[in-house]
Amino acid sequence: MKKHIQHLYRRIGFGILPSELDKLSENSRKEIVSGLFKASSVMSPLEVDASEIKAAFSEMMGKKLDSQTRMKVQKISRQKQIELNVAWIDRLSTSKEILREKLTLFWANHFVCEDNNILYIQKFNNTLRKHALGNFKDFVNAISKEAAMTKYLNTKQNRKQKPNENFARELMELFTLGEGHYTEADIKESAKAFTGYSHNLRGEFVFRKRAHDYGDKTFFGKTGNFNGEDIIDIILENKQCAKFICGKLYRYFVNENGNDKHINELVDVFYKDYDIENVMRHMLMADWFYDENNVGNKIKSPIEFLVGMKTLVPTDFKKPRQLMYIQRLLGQTLLDPPNVAGWKGGRSWIDSNTIVLRLRLPSLLLNGAYISKTKEGQIDTQMEMKKELFKKRYGKRFTTETNWAYFTQQFKSVKIDELAPHILACGVSPEAKSYLNALEKVSKQEYCIQLMSLPEYQMC
Repeated sequence: MKKHIQHLYRRIGFGILPSELDKLSENSRKEIVSGLFKASSVMSPLEVDASEIKAAFSEMMGKKLDSQTRMKVQKISRQKQIELNVAWIDRLSTSKEILREKLTLFWANHFVCEDNNILYIQKFNNTLRKHALGNFKDFVNAISKEAAMTKYLNTKQNRKQKPNENFARELMELFTLGEGHYTEADIKESAKAFTGYSHNLRGEFVFRKRAHDYGDKTFFGKTGNFNGEDIIDIILENKQCAKFICGKLYRYFVNENGNDKHINELVDVFYKDYDIENVMRHMLMADWFYDENNVGNKIKSPIEFLVGMKTLVPTDFKKPRQLMYIQRLLGQTLLDPPNVAGWKGGRSWIDSNTIVLRLRLPSLLLNGAYISKTKEGQIDTQMEMKKELFKKRYGKRFTTETNWAYFTQQFKSVKIDELAPHILACGVSPEAKSYLNALEKVSKQEYCIQLMSLPEYQMC
């Protein structure tokens, strides 16, 4: 069923084009889902050129970083972070490994981390990508040893003489178990196990033996000379870990309201071996994933919104900083989370300012702020004035290059009156229907922008 395929691709990606939809509609659900996993079985690292920083660090290996080199590295890193942000957006809209990429986006808001060094940011981002569909235990261990994470949650400062509890706390609260499933004593004891975790200038993991506490620790009722990996093993023995992760996966990919029966079904699969691919495959094959209650009910994140537009109509910003500016206005800038808990998502994506911007952005970015008018005699003067004010406020801030020829080619076989199901994930309200019927359907291009300018386009 085409509607189910569209739903699948909106959740594990950012939509599907008509030619691909027609091709897949001849396949069974199992064939389609298996094809997604096969396409994402490889991992293509996302990298920008950071050779200048690598060279500077190579020269300084074994020495203390002087202030001049530090300032140089920081300046280059700021520019490279913008490049990595743009490259990530491009990757999300064009990659064949779409399931791996969508999960990388998910995990980036689970294992939340930020840094000002492009080498560490890039390495962390690719660790998310590498383990996105792998074994969760390996994933958590890899994250615990990442340079960006040891800096962000102060594991570098975690020494036998003075344990730092930041990473140990967030490991349980945000990464594995959820709040209320551990004690303060568990935090203190597990923090000792991660003493000595550090990294060198290049961002490679270093275990500093002299800083490690080799004494016995009592954690979750067990006592022993535990290290960080032992702590992670003990945490994963607790079924609450599988429940916590499956709950987050369900709310992100299926329904923000959750469903205990469905989540427990996922938990039973995940707890066996903590294999992320297995639990995702079970989810995407389940009948309830395609239930009408789970279709078109999720508010798009700003990144889903932007990449969804870019998937339909390839769009490049002539000035990369403008893309960063839009992300900030919408409330989600890749590589720059608000705090260690990440973005809340759901209804928090929309407020009185962001909804106005979202409704206007398609015309602004794809059509020079022009929106086709309603039929003669039905022009809303107040609405036209608002459009003009919006154009005046934002119009000069964005210069984009749009590939409408690509859109035209992809939608060649789709009639103008059949565009809506390809662009909208849910049905339109009576008011929106009335508005659409009153429009001058000049072209598919114009009508596409009109559909993207509806409140319904905010859902996926």
